[in-house]
Amino acid sequence: MRHPLASSCPRPRRRTRVAAAAATAAAVTGLLATAPAAAGPPRARQPAGPGAVVSLGDSYISGEAGRWAGNSDANPANHLRIDALGPTAYYDNAARTAERVPKCHRSRSAEIHLGLPGTESENLACSGARTDSFLAPRGVAKPGLDFSDAAGVPGQAKQLEEYARDHPVRLVAVSVGGNDFRFADVVQSCVLAYLSPLPKACSQDAANRARFTDRAVEQRAGDIAGGLQNVRRAMLRAGHDPDEYDVVVQNYPAPIPHGRDFRYPAPLGARQTLGGCGFNDRDADWAVDSVLPAVSRAVERGIDRSGLTNVRFLDLTHSFDGHRLCERGVGLVDPTRGTVSRWTDPGASDRTEWISWVRTVSAVLPPFQVQEALHPNYWGQLALRNCLRQAYAFTGTDKAPKSRLTCTGGGPGRNERGEPRMRLS
Repeated sequence: MRHPLASSCPRPRRRTRVAAAAATAAAVTGLLATAPAAAGPPRARQPAGPGAVVSLGDSYISGEAGRWAGNSDANPANHLRIDALGPTAYYDNAARTAERVPKCHRSRSAEIHLGLPGTESENLACSGARTDSFLAPRGVAKPGLDFSDAAGVPGQAKQLEEYARDHPVRLVAVSVGGNDFRFADVVQSCVLAYLSPLPKACSQDAANRARFTDRAVEQRAGDIAGGLQNVRRAMLRAGHDPDEYDVVVQNYPAPIPHGRDFRYPAPLGARQTLGGCGFNDRDADWAVDSVLPAVSRAVERGIDRSGLTNVRFLDLTHSFDGHRLCERGVGLVDPTRGTVSRWTDPGASDRTEWISWVRTVSAVLPPFQVQEALHPNYWGQLALRNCLRQAYAFTGTDKAPKSRLTCTGGGPGRNERGEPRMRLS
């Protein structure tokens, strides 16, 4: 199993033995103060060198909507034009016959599957997950970044610990925080405001605005910090020194453009009926200029407050610019009013959207699912995979530590893996 930049020799340590020992001692002190007494002694430390990569967190890293390579109109018969992975897209058990945790939607196009020779990948993320585990309506389990069984299945930190006991994990990629802000509720509020016969704006709703105040950002940052500390605790309990692996924590790409950059007019419901992007200009601007920056601040503050010494922040804010939902310059996959006829057409990834259409409860029909709305589709997942692979390669070198990495579009065309070109800086 080989790290992307590793030779046959073990991976070089980034810090001196003294610094590594100090970091480990501090982490162990925190573990002794907070870990359950029944945890028991950790397993023997895994050997240094190439190893596995693991993803934790929510739908933006689990692979939600990764089945669909672009958007087509509301006619379910058109789904074949954009169906890149088929009906088993989210099946992640060993036999590829079902989901290990229903509705987690861990798709085969998820970014953690880096495809590096000899490197195993494990997707433990779950669509809808927060930092804490909980049981969603209808008994749907949503394991968080904890050791709890509150969801009816082990929390993702516990799952990580169990996996890391038998695998030399070298990278833990994390996307979390959006659901702690109840972002999906805000999106629903915005779409309903757009479709309302009366003038409404979700951005002026007091409950929506209260979710993103400075105080709320600090509260969510504390939740994220706790989740990241659980990652460290899980790895320590599995026998991994912090100097043996890296943590990459990412924020969220903007899924929609500013109001002025929508290709559909706002009046008469056209944005929702023609493009599945029911946002008023005012609300779209609020989402881009206020909501997403607030969530990103919480993620960065959470990283700072976590105390992890082996963590980097991957800024994806502008990674989908030029391919956002309903943005000018890209379009649908449709033979009559689209930019390409099928997702397999030449240049399809350059000329279509990387975010899945918002399909309302009253309009969605199988095989589409409501929870896929406003998530990176197949092309978006592959673009994020390209970003993460580059970030992984960066963390595996002896370069001076750089706590912030930024990934943006890298020009037209796709790389040799079939992924959209992306640029890391």
